[in-house]
Amino acid sequence: MTENSRIVKDSVTPVIVKGVVAATNGHHAQLNGGHAALGKDGKKMIVPLLEADAHAVHEPPDGGTRAWLVMIGAFLCNGVLFGVINTYSVVYLSLQKQLQAVGDNEASSKAALVGSLTIGTTFLLSPVSGILTDKIGLRRTTFIGGLLTCSGMFLSSFFTDNVTALYFTYGIMFGLGAALAYTPSLAILGHYFKRYLGLVNGIVTAGSSVFTAIMPICLDYLVEHTGLKTSFRILAVISSFVIFCAMLYKPLQPPPPPPKVKPGRSAVNTFLRSFINFDNWKKKRYIIWAVSIPIALFGYFVPYVHMGKFVQDNFPGKGENLPVMCIGITSGLGRLLFGFIADMPRVNRVLLQQMSFVLIGTLTMCLPATGSFPLLLAIALAMGLFDGCFISLLGPIAYDICGPRGATQAIGFLLGMCSLPLTLGPPVAGMLYDQTGSYKLPFILAGIPPLFGASTMFLIRCVKDEASKQQTMTTEPKLEPLAHTAWDCENPTDGKPINGQLHHERRATLASSGINAKSPLLTHASVSSLILEAYIADNPVFRLYAERKYCYGIL
Repeated sequence: MTENSRIVKDSVTPVIVKGVVAATNGHHAQLNGGHAALGKDGKKMIVPLLEADAHAVHEPPDGGTRAWLVMIGAFLCNGVLFGVINTYSVVYLSLQKQLQAVGDNEASSKAALVGSLTIGTTFLLSPVSGILTDKIGLRRTTFIGGLLTCSGMFLSSFFTDNVTALYFTYGIMFGLGAALAYTPSLAILGHYFKRYLGLVNGIVTAGSSVFTAIMPICLDYLVEHTGLKTSFRILAVISSFVIFCAMLYKPLQPPPPPPKVKPGRSAVNTFLRSFINFDNWKKKRYIIWAVSIPIALFGYFVPYVHMGKFVQDNFPGKGENLPVMCIGITSGLGRLLFGFIADMPRVNRVLLQQMSFVLIGTLTMCLPATGSFPLLLAIALAMGLFDGCFISLLGPIAYDICGPRGATQAIGFLLGMCSLPLTLGPPVAGMLYDQTGSYKLPFILAGIPPLFGASTMFLIRCVKDEASKQQTMTTEPKLEPLAHTAWDCENPTDGKPINGQLHHERRATLASSGINAKSPLLTHASVSSLILEAYIADNPVFRLYAERKYCYGIL
C-alpha cells in the first residue's frame, strides 16, 4: 500500500489529505459514491480523507449574523465600561460633598483618587487580560471581567460613606474587571472581520463616546434624586451587560500553540514563556510601535484634564465643559470616519496614526494662542476628530503587525505601557501651571511628545521582522490546491479583485497534471476537490478514469 500525504491550503483553512490504495478494478471508492476501498485481502477498509489542522488560522467571515452580533456586544462592552469611567466626575462631586460635610480636609484628593485608581487599574492590568485570554479564552476572560465590574459596583453601594473601601471596590475591583473585559472586546473583532476590521473597530470604540455623551446626564439625575447607593446599584445592573456580551464572544481562531521546549532553558524562562507570547517581542516593528505610543501619550491627555481651568482663566463666563464635549462628539465621528478610511486599499494604517499624533500635538501647542472662544471650540473639534483616528487604529495595527495569534497580548501589553504616561502627564502639567500661573508652557510642552512619538514611528518602515525575511528568502516551492472547483471554473478571477479584495489562492495547472479542463468531472465541486496530485502521479488508471465521459452519470 502506498501512502501519500500532502498539505493543501485554500482560502479557508489548511487540511491534510491522505492518500489511499486504488481499487484493483481501477475505480476510486469516493468517486463511485462509496466510503471504503478494498485492501489486499479483498476486504473493505475505511478511507480517511480529510483531517483538520487543530492549529490552523481561519479566514474571518467578514459578515454574517454572528459577526454583527459580536460587533454589537463589543460596542456595548466598550460603552458601558468607559461610560462609567468617563462620568466619574458626577460621582466625584457627590463624594467630595460627603467628605467635606464630615470635616475631612483632604476631601478633594481622596475623592479624586477613587477615579484615578479605576482608570489606572484598567490600563495597568491590561497585560494580565491579554495573558488570560490566551490561556482560558476570550469568552471566559470577559465573563470574569463582567462579574468583577458588576460585583465591584454593587459592593460600592454599601460603602458610600467609607472612601477607603471605595478604593478597593470602585477603584481596583471595577478597574480590574474593566481591564479583563476591554482587551477581549478589541481582540474578538479580528476573529470575525478582516476586510472591514478598521470600520468595525471604529464602530466599537465609538461606543465609549456615545455612552459618555448620554450617561453624565442620566447619572446626575440619579445621584440627585436617589443618592449614591441607589445609583451604584443601577450602575451594577448596567455593568452586568458585559456578562451577556461575553456569551457572544465565540472565538474562531485557535489559541496560540504551546512554546517549544528547548534544552538549556531555565525553569523560570520556560514558565514565563508558557504565559507570555515572546514572539511579539521578537518583532522589531511591534517594539517600535509599542514604545512610540506611550511616548506620544505623555502629553496626549493634558488638554482633557486642564481644559476646564484653561477656559476659566482665559474666557471667564463661557462654558468651561463645552470644549471637552466637542472633543468627545468629534472623537466618535473620527473613529467611524478613519475606521472606514483605514479599510481602503493601499492605506497605510501606521502612517494614518502618525498623522493623527502630529495634528494632535500641533493643535495642543496652538491652544495658548487662541484669542477667541469660537476658535478654541474649532481646535477642540479638530482634536477630537484625530483622537478618534488614533484610538480606532490600535486594534487593526496590532493585527497587522502581530497577526491573529499575537494580537490579544499585543493590545494588552500596549495598554499596560500606556498607563504610566496617561497618569503622569496631567499632574506634571498641573505642577508647571502652579509655578508659572499660566497654561502657555504646559500646553506647548504637552504638544512635543505626540510629535516625537509620531517621528519614532517612522522607524517601523526601516526594519523588517525575521519572519518576513524568511518568507522572501525561501526557495521552497509553494503547495498548491490541485484543481479549481466548479465555482472557480464558472467564475474566474483572472487576478481581478472580488468584492474589492484580491484572492491570492494557490491553484495547480490542470494541463500539467494531464487532465482535460473541459472534463465533466470538473463541473462537480465535491469531486474536483478530491483530485489529488499524488494519485495522478502514482495511479495512471485513475488519470484514465478521470477522462471517461460516463463518470459524470455515475456521480
